[in-house]
Formats: sequence, structure tokens, C-alpha cells
Amino acid sequence: MQEKLNSSILKILAYFDLFQYPLSAEEIQKFLDQKAGAAQLSATLDWLVLQRLIFPHGDWYSLRSDSRIMEERRLKNDQAKPMLALARRISGFLFHFPFVRGIGISGSLSKNCADSNTDIDFFIITRKNRLWIGRTIMHFFKKLTFLTGHQHWYCMNYYIDESALCIEEKNIFTAVELATLLPVQGKPVLDQFFKSNNWIMSYFPNQPERTAITVQHPGLLSLKKMIEYLFNNMLGDWLDNYLMRLTTRRWKLKEDQFELNIKGNRMGLRTGKHYSKPNPVFFQERILSLHRIRFIELQEKLQAVLRLNKDQPFFLKEII
Repeated sequence: MQEKLNSSILKILAYFDLFQYPLSAEEIQKFLDQKAGAAQLSATLDWLVLQRLIFPHGDWYSLRSDSRIMEERRLKNDQAKPMLALARRISGFLFHFPFVRGIGISGSLSKNCADSNTDIDFFIITRKNRLWIGRTIMHFFKKLTFLTGHQHWYCMNYYIDESALCIEEKNIFTAVELATLLPVQGKPVLDQFFKSNNWIMSYFPNQPERTAITVQHPGLLSLKKMIEYLFNNMLGDWLDNYLMRLTTRRWKLKEDQFELNIKGNRMGLRTGKHYSKPNPVFFQERILSLHRIRFIELQEKLQAVLRLNKDQPFFLKEII
């Protein structure tokens, strides 16, 4: 039982270490893959520190001994505060777009982490069978933001509609993204979204129940309703399907030509009638692969430590 908790701690620290992000004891507890009380966790952390498998940095723990990681986290947390306030204001504006039913802040900003290169990533839920009309209108607007150099404020890279609320890929990457998603607009659909993805409790059973405490801005909703009314017919069905096919062809060409974005990452999009999301092969799978390799290395180190201490059981007795 105790060995399993050691592994659970190393597993989640290995994941966040890929992003050079130390975690507090409270954060570690939320992301453990098993139930654990605060006292038991604290004692186990102390033992792992004693064995130099993990390292304390102020209120945080990391797999790295370099204390600069603590200052880097503090700086990233401080830089995230004004960006989060900006993201919330932008979400109120984006909620006015036709067929948008829910908006969440995702990516590094949802983890209270930002630097000078951080984008503002939004997770968008649209009305059933109108995702592609809604997405196209929003991305037409985003093209205009390039004129003012604010395109990184409007990274709307993940869309689902109301009929596809359950995330298809179920792994530690998507579980972390769901657990840290910040709901900002559209409480009814976001509440349903969290209920539809309660599978993350099998990954993180200590996570609190998610609910959406949001504020909706009614200012331009009459215009939004009027546009939705115009496409609430067979023309809207045809146009949504047409825009899906058009976008799919365009992004397939980008993938086939190995196009890169401004950050040097390969561009790719996975499309369907009820979703539009980054191709997991180009980032998600890479993170999962790196995490598996790192965790195997840590497991081997842990087993070596346990073998070394097998004749010194007082270490384990202190934390049981």
C-alpha cells in the first residue's frame, strides 16, 4: 500500500516535470491516482525527500534539485494573474458569437501558469449540429486579430458540440486538462460537460466535484439569437456540413505538407461532425510517451531505494 503511494506521487510529479512545474502537497493530493489523507501524504513526501527521489522547494516539490524552479513557478503564477483577468473578459465577448453555449479557459493558463509566450487557449462548446458554422465565424474574427497582433489572445483550438460532451481520449493528459479547465461562460452546458466526464475520477479520485460558477453577459445576445434563427433550417444543416468538409480538406493539406506553427510545432486538426480538436498525435502522444519513459525510470530508482533499505524497515514504519 505504501509503495503504491510512493509510485503515485512520483507518477504525477513526473508528469508536471515535463513542463518544469513543481507542485504543492495539496496539488499532489488532488492528482494522486489513489485516495490518501493529508497526514499520510506528508509523511510519504518526507520519506521521498529523505531518499532524494524528490526535492522540496519552499511550499512545492519537484523531481529537480535546482532551486530556480521555485522562482520560475512564482514568476509564472504572477504573470498568469493579469492574463487570467483578460481571458475572462475575452470569454464574455466570445460568448456573444452564434451557437456558442459554453467556454472554458484551457492550456497552461488554466494551471495558473504564464510567461511572455503564453497563448490564451479557449475550450468551446457549441449548439448541436452547428459547430462548424460557429467555429468558422469565430475564426474569421480571429483572422482580423492578426492585424493588431492580438491573435495569441484568441486561441480557440478545441471545439465540441452539445451532443459530444464526453471526451473520447481517456488518459492522464486529457484527465489533467479536464481537471484544470476553468469554466467561464455557459453554466448549464458546462455542468453537463463535467458530469459527462466524471471518468477522470478513476485517474484522480481526490478531485473535488466540478461545477461551473460562471457569469453570462447578455449585451449582444439579441443579435446572436437572430443569426442563429437564420440558420435554424435545412440551409444551416447544409452549410455546417459544407464548412466541416472544407476545413477538413484544408487541414489535411497542412498535415501532408508538414506545416509548422509559429512555435515550431507541427500543425494538425482532428475533425468530425461534433468536434474539432488538435490532432493528438502531434503533442498529446508525445507528452504521454515522454511521461511513460520518465515514470519507468523513477520506478526503477524507487525499487533500488527500497531494496537498499530492506534491512532498515524504520524508514517505512515512520510513514505507515
